[in-house]
Amino acid sequence: MGADRRKGMRTCSRNKLISKNNIRNMKGKTKMDVIKAARELGRAIQNDERYKGYIEAKQENDKDEALQQLIGEFNLKRENMQLEMDKPEGVRDNAKLERFNNELQECYERVMGNANMANFAVMKNALDNLLQEVQGIISLCCDGEDPDTCQVQHNCTSDCSTCGGCH
Repeated sequence: MGADRRKGMRTCSRNKLISKNNIRNMKGKTKMDVIKAARELGRAIQNDERYKGYIEAKQENDKDEALQQLIGEFNLKRENMQLEMDKPEGVRDNAKLERFNNELQECYERVMGNANMANFAVMKNALDNLLQEVQGIISLCCDGEDPDTCQVQHNCTSDCSTCGGCH
């Protein structure tokens, strides 16, 4: 909204003059409409198959004792590596750091090789893509785009190593 020269008046994007009282009234109603829509969006996301798949995969991960053991081992190795990295340059043992790094990488591969974790990664990626699409639409609408026709641009480089997941 831009300021108008007349005291107590502002202009909106459609150049309509709006009084401060009307702005106060609009804020309350609009805020409730937006909050209500956000809650409806939250319900719609929770009813989406990608969300349901993510929650199911997360629960399977939590129940997988072998996976939980691997994750604990990974976290311990990461913590040991960080402790060594935090040492001053002259005290730090680079051979130990290299060993920790190799152990950490090997442990990571075992974690990601677990069938439940692999499924979880796929489900999380699908949900993240949905949420990125939703956020993109909201951002476009906040920039004035038509909510019914705006399209989120996917910047695919065809190089999967630079990607956060396919759209």
